[in-house]
Amino acid sequence: MYNDNSIRAKMTTIIVRVPATTANLGPAFDCLGLALNLWNEVELVVGGTELVVEVRGEGERQLPKDKSNLIVRAMQKALEAAEVETPKGIKISCQNGIPLNSGLGSSAAATLSGLLAGNALARKKLSKEAMLQLGAEIESHADNLAAALLGGLVLVRQEAGSYKAKALACAKLRTVVLLPDVQISTQEARAALAATVPLPDAVANIGNALLLAEALRSGDIALMAEAMEDRLHQPARLGLIPGAEEALDAAKKAGAAAALSGAGPSVIAFIEAGNEDIVLAALRQPFTGRGIETLHFLLETSSAGASVEVRGG
Repeated sequence: MYNDNSIRAKMTTIIVRVPATTANLGPAFDCLGLALNLWNEVELVVGGTELVVEVRGEGERQLPKDKSNLIVRAMQKALEAAEVETPKGIKISCQNGIPLNSGLGSSAAATLSGLLAGNALARKKLSKEAMLQLGAEIESHADNLAAALLGGLVLVRQEAGSYKAKALACAKLRTVVLLPDVQISTQEARAALAATVPLPDAVANIGNALLLAEALRSGDIALMAEAMEDRLHQPARLGLIPGAEEALDAAKKAGAAAALSGAGPSVIAFIEAGNEDIVLAALRQPFTGRGIETLHFLLETSSAGASVEVRGG
């Protein structure tokens, strides 16, 4: 086992950048994730005698700044897996662009940031596959993690208790993401799901998910809108987000392909260039009509996933 002095001698600063992600995309529940060009950045400096955590941007007032911080916990998990001792003195500075509890993969980004930082401290002893498994143990699913790690569109499946990730072809796509001021936890969203589904619904989702993969590859928005029909999770979750069902319908009528982003409450609409304002207005109206404030992002898909830079040493 390496001690913290050997780590400190090898490196000074680690910088990790991780993208936001959207998952499910309608019918591909827990199986598809897609990276977006909205980023969190973590700078980790080894030195001193204590843990210091600083947070700027999203979550600045909510996120813990001690060892309970998700980045710290994930970093320690990676170091334990690599059989490397955690340095006593670490300063972690977070610059967050991904909103918390938004359906844009903020927890997956934090988890992956910690795992990648820990792996850099361990001199990259862990493979991407190993980090995906460790992350899934923390997150309980791997679609956002895999997309953030690899970039682009990623298919995730489970095999014998482990997660397998496969990058899929995806066109460069424009999106409008609308985040309503509605509180919904991932746990609450999962609790709303039925334990079993009718066979016709399962068959419909399989067909739509296959069609969706082709639509994403080709960039065909009309085909994507057709393929995003879902019968497994959205019908239950839309009831938790006032205005969301109407927003999805309105976006489709405005020429977009729309779905909940992850478990929500964000809704994401894939659009043709130049259709941003029309689709944004369509998405927003059902929420503002209920007195619900919204925040929006105009994002593109990102073929780049997480990156790690080591300085000094």
